[in-house]
Amino acid sequence: MRIGILGAGNMADALGTQWVREGHEVLVSGRSPERAAALAARLGSPARSGTWREAAEFGEAVLLAVRAEGVAEVLREAGAEAGSLRGRTLIDCTNPIVQERLTLFTEGGPSMAERVAETSGARVVKAFNACHEDVWRMTPPVFDGRPLAVPLCGDDPGALATVRSLVTDLGCTPVDGGALERAGLLEATAAFLIGLWFGGADAQAIAPPLAWATGGS
Repeated sequence: MRIGILGAGNMADALGTQWVREGHEVLVSGRSPERAAALAARLGSPARSGTWREAAEFGEAVLLAVRAEGVAEVLREAGAEAGSLRGRTLIDCTNPIVQERLTLFTEGGPSMAERVAETSGARVVKAFNACHEDVWRMTPPVFDGRPLAVPLCGDDPGALATVRSLVTDLGCTPVDGGALERAGLLEATAAFLIGLWFGGADAQAIAPPLAWATGGS
């Protein structure tokens, strides 16, 4: 599969490394052409680098892996207004978090994923936003014998199928998180979990096993 990556930071590195390892063809872009080229070199063949627009138009799937504050600008530079992303599968792994308070700057309005969909016309799937990038570097991310589950929120069946396959390539288990209108809940969950982790709590311990999720047996 051809995958365009908007961003050349840690998430682009972690996920791009895994996908290249699985045989996907990746084109990386970033604010610094030199940094994007360096990342492509680290990923190895058949990865290469290009402009925002080239990455947007290259991919059968496109990963949006930039800081949430810069999403609007990156989409403009990638040609979203001219239709470069229209109809494409776009994976949004951003978290619109106010770092000082660990709240969302999108609170009270559309989620970041919904804003991306409206701006780009892409078939957006929210995914990969609930874990630190080092988790995605694991081969595979398995904890206590259980593969990591990755929730997906999206409206388009074809886009969801594409992202499920990319999740499976990482050795993870894709989980249906519902429609794109639920992406805001996933973004808020990430912010809440990060707050617990920063406080030293094991966030996994806040939820009971599935058998007890709706009450005792």
